[in-house]
Amino acid sequence: MEAPALHIHDDLIDRCRQGDREAYYKLYKLYSRSMYNVGYRIVNDAEEAEDVLQDAFISAFNNLERYRGDSTFGAWLKRIVINKAINYVNRRKPDRLPEDDSWDVKEEEAMDTLEGFPFTVAKVRQAIQALPDGYRSVLSLYLLEGYDHGEIAEILSITESTSKSQFNRAKKKLKELLEGGIL
Repeated sequence: MEAPALHIHDDLIDRCRQGDREAYYKLYKLYSRSMYNVGYRIVNDAEEAEDVLQDAFISAFNNLERYRGDSTFGAWLKRIVINKAINYVNRRKPDRLPEDDSWDVKEEEAMDTLEGFPFTVAKVRQAIQALPDGYRSVLSLYLLEGYDHGEIAEILSITESTSKSQFNRAKKKLKELLEGGIL
């Protein structure tokens, strides 16, 4: 038996496929805010995040026939938003880091506690926004969007090793920004 949440918006999607403008609007209203946030966390620019959002919805609505219902509509749309956001970042990023093992950074031991955490949410958000594009993208995809390094490697067209090292460098840089009082 399928989980009912998987097909929660099937009626709206069917109506969109039939050209119902009101259904398009309802789907947009349901998902636009969360998808904007996903895009913003990757591109780190409000105007570009708006562009990503619009491009993603246009692409999704133009390709609704390709949505098979294997996942929720939100998950399908989120993948489109992430791909569009990464394309925006890649367009403004002229050079990439080499993908060899010389860039690997030793993985730090994870700490699961926030006890005594001295930083506000606003300060952490500001520090994440100050990260270089590559670091911020990997950090956002891993920590905030829940992708593993294999999936991130596929999404960003990098190796899994590069994803891990970018993530570790992002954590190190984030720590420096927060503890150094640079912000």
